[in-house]
Amino acid sequence: MFIKQEKFLLNDIPAILWGEFTNKIYLYIHGQGGCKEEAGLLADLICGAGWQVLSIDLPGHGSRKDVINSFDPWHVVPELVSVLKFAEAHSETVSLFANSIGAWFSMLSFKGAQIKNCMFVSPVTDMKSLILKMMHSAGISLEQLQKERIITTSSGQIFSLDYWNYVLKNPVTDWNVPTKILYGGKDNLIDRCVIEKFCKKFNCSLTVMENGEHWFHTEEQLDFTCNWIKRNIGK
Repeated sequence: MFIKQEKFLLNDIPAILWGEFTNKIYLYIHGQGGCKEEAGLLADLICGAGWQVLSIDLPGHGSRKDVINSFDPWHVVPELVSVLKFAEAHSETVSLFANSIGAWFSMLSFKGAQIKNCMFVSPVTDMKSLILKMMHSAGISLEQLQKERIITTSSGQIFSLDYWNYVLKNPVTDWNVPTKILYGGKDNLIDRCVIEKFCKKFNCSLTVMENGEHWFHTEEQLDFTCNWIKRNIGK
């Protein structure tokens, strides 16, 4: 099915508005390594059901790969706030679809917003625990980070004291949006207990694909994702 695509700049942010005009819109927020074009999967599934999809390139991604040192919450959050304002001005109903770290950025940006429905895939729900896990795997202590402020590992992973301090000062404590989560049983990045704790705290619906990974990309995983989206799109 052909889906109309309107490409434009939203406050200098490359964006795509998918589908014919309607009064309902889903914001699509990609994860690390993603781009606005990957929202085509969601658009194919829901634009024929009365929705539009609005996707953007986060800093350092897609057509913004030349924007360096800005894939962090103090750059991303103000951008997402402006994206939400645009969506609210052009639609009566706003819902949210986000992947991985895109979910964390979204929760920081949209707390208190009137979002109708939310779907998270492999969401980062506790950035503090994730950073500690990654630092442990890299053999880096908090004492080292506090002393050196920025540490780059041999794999290219960067740990920043400024980022760590931001995370400590901005925990996700308020998320009152009806939320459905898809999680892969073989996710090697996000621990299952962390997702289950978040779901219990904020009364979220959890679907686990035992053969799923953090990145849902195989044919089987994508089929599972599509069926999950169809069941949870909302009205």
